[in-house]
Amino acid sequence: MAGGKPKSAEMFPGPGFRIRNDIERPSPETVAAFRAFDTPDVSDLLNRLYTMSTRIQLLSDPAHKLVGPAITVKVYPGDNLMVHKALDVAQPGDVVVVDSSSSMMTAVLGDLVSMKARHRGVAGFVVDGLIRDLPGIRAMGDFPVFAAGVTPIGPLHRGPGEINHDASVGGVVVHAGDIIVGDLNGVVVVPRDAADDLAGRLADTVGGLAEYTAAVARGEFSNDWVDNLLAEHGLGNGTTS
Repeated sequence: MAGGKPKSAEMFPGPGFRIRNDIERPSPETVAAFRAFDTPDVSDLLNRLYTMSTRIQLLSDPAHKLVGPAITVKVYPGDNLMVHKALDVAQPGDVVVVDSSSSMMTAVLGDLVSMKARHRGVAGFVVDGLIRDLPGIRAMGDFPVFAAGVTPIGPLHRGPGEINHDASVGGVVVHAGDIIVGDLNGVVVVPRDAADDLAGRLADTVGGLAEYTAAVARGEFSNDWVDNLLAEHGLGNGTTS
């Protein structure tokens, strides 16, 4: 119809504009187990392939640690309608993980959304994009927020977007219910179906690592393993070619 909105401007329910309310989460005991471990230890046992890009950094208090099941949100760049809706979907202890296609256009959230999220029991945010109102977020004192940067430019609230469907955040595919572990080093994604096994292996590994670290602190270590590895490649006793 003349003067009407073009069909290409409409939004259609389905891929790109959908919400999944019910997801499978790891047990509270499994989630709690990861609070004892730092991200480097978790990343190592995931073969270094489930760690988000270094552009995703802890922007709130450096002492903050974030552990919880992922609520995934995919937004249209510059929009945050589904971030607001995610606060109705999330359960206490969940981490809202936002895929904004790495957009550096506008903030995805600020201090008001963070305060609302805290009232709902959300553990924190991980945003592959920008946030704003950082002083207000830091003033909250107890709410971890990871993001790629800060801007004063606010988002639109129109959609489309998705909740609890696969998202790409910091170069890692995140599935709803995966465990997010974040600290000052960065953010690691623990696949939900591997979480129980990984928690057990971490408990077995970190004790030995602590003993080794204490020995290094005392100056008790050997680099024989380096010479052995070099010798395997024909570089014994410092020989170069």
